[in-house]
Amino acid sequence: MAASRLCLSLFLCLLRLPPDAFAAGPAAAGPGAGRGPGDGMNVLFIIVDDLRPVLGCYGDKLVKSPNIDQLASQSMVFSNAYAQQALCAPSRVSFLTGRRPDTTRLYDFYSYWRVHAGNYSTMPQYFKENGYVTLSVGKVFHPGVSSNYSDDYPYSWSIPPFHPSTEKHENDKTCRGKDGKLHANLVCPVNVTEMPGGTLPDIQSTEEAIHLLNVMKTARQKFFLAVGYHKPHIPLRYPQEFLKLYPLENITLAPDPWVPKKLPSVAYNPWMDIRQRDDVEALNVSFPYGPLPDDFQRRIRQSYYAAVSYLDVQVGLLLSALDDAGLSNNTIVVFTADHGWSLGEHGEWAKYSNFDVATRVPLMFYVPRMTTSPVSQGARVFPYLDPFSHTGGSSPQGQSKKVVELVSLFPTLAELAGLQVPPVCPKMSFGVVLCTEGRSIAHYLNISEGEVERGKEGCDGTERCSNEEPVALSQYPRPADAPQWNSDKPRLMDIRIMGYSMRAIDYRYTLWVQYDPSNFSADFRNVHAGELYMMDNDPNQDYNVYNNTSHGWLFKKITDLLKH
Repeated sequence: MAASRLCLSLFLCLLRLPPDAFAAGPAAAGPGAGRGPGDGMNVLFIIVDDLRPVLGCYGDKLVKSPNIDQLASQSMVFSNAYAQQALCAPSRVSFLTGRRPDTTRLYDFYSYWRVHAGNYSTMPQYFKENGYVTLSVGKVFHPGVSSNYSDDYPYSWSIPPFHPSTEKHENDKTCRGKDGKLHANLVCPVNVTEMPGGTLPDIQSTEEAIHLLNVMKTARQKFFLAVGYHKPHIPLRYPQEFLKLYPLENITLAPDPWVPKKLPSVAYNPWMDIRQRDDVEALNVSFPYGPLPDDFQRRIRQSYYAAVSYLDVQVGLLLSALDDAGLSNNTIVVFTADHGWSLGEHGEWAKYSNFDVATRVPLMFYVPRMTTSPVSQGARVFPYLDPFSHTGGSSPQGQSKKVVELVSLFPTLAELAGLQVPPVCPKMSFGVVLCTEGRSIAHYLNISEGEVERGKEGCDGTERCSNEEPVALSQYPRPADAPQWNSDKPRLMDIRIMGYSMRAIDYRYTLWVQYDPSNFSADFRNVHAGELYMMDNDPNQDYNVYNNTSHGWLFKKITDLLKH
């Protein structure tokens, strides 16, 4: 921590040189740059690991998330936002580069896009080349090979990224069991004072992010600060007092805790990482479909909700510090997650699928003077709210039901900050350094106070649904048609099938097709299985009507979209 702070101090000293002391990078905004509503504003980009939209502002009646709800009350909230792959590294590289997994060629954790796909610019790199100090705290890029063991420093960041010192203990045996011994459990409420270092990674990340806000306030430099929180990623390790918010008798099972009868076997993820935890392994659950005991399912859901409230406290402290630094009126705040997480729906746990529970994420944009009225000097926008004592909820300032994708984050933030929006990628873009495969959704933020923007009017499963509707594309690889030990996270050379999924406001359509990893090609002439769920009468995606519904127009639509 001391080293990173010294780096920042030295870097800021250099920034006091005359403006022309640094040549602008190739992506720097020129005369053609636009002026966005947040022109010249800072950016605080909050990324959460494995967070599905179980938040008060998304209508959840059980979860206590007053600080995130308060942010939503000043933001435009997107109800139908989707990740491009329900796995950490591919999703993060996708939205940070603005390219889809087929273009980054990352479906696992084991390649670096600049070497194995193309030298694509990233969102923080683009802001850096346009005069911003770019800072990374916690889990922003997935650490390891997929970000060159450096979180893509120095390309993306002005100083080396900060990682909490206690991060290395995440999978250690720190969970005290009923036997008094320490275990590597899935469900892991802890006494924080007994943890290594007497703290937890997300607490350390909040502290560092607050320190950086105060440094940047003093430096008077535009900044792009990305803060990545680990929870509610497994293990579900959080301060034990948060369990008090969720008495076990109030916790229900998923509304559909069974494996759907017409679910293709290739679509099922056998949640191997869950099975390998000490407490789950002790249950001796049969592979791959054997259900967890009902009481343990409730304990997982209880701990997931508790971890979300623990996360909410961290977000509340961070946003309150933004107020304290006097930066709330000139900082864009984006809040999202890399993907969702199944909590027993379809008999599944974890991510690793194309269902909404795995791909749908929270997404909200706070843009001063655009999503909210100006606040008088000294007034607080984000006072900290204690989830243990706060009652009542907050409604979103604006809400859009348009279907949107995380791959659109890069162009959207560029437009909101007044930078030139990167061009849309050509059909073949492996040699193009700066372009995006997502399109800016900034225009969806131009909605009057309190208004809820509706999605496309419902359709009846006919071809008229396919015209001009916004859709989100997600995908997931599989090594085989039937669930096996590596179905959740196959390495590139083991992939034999790719599931491409198209989500519109009315339906989810998924094709599982033959895939050749040696040349990164999908063969849509060889369809292994298909899924079609109609949202109007099947919002939980339990009843697959693929085999008894005409869907030639959907096949054409998804293949046309993937070609472009």
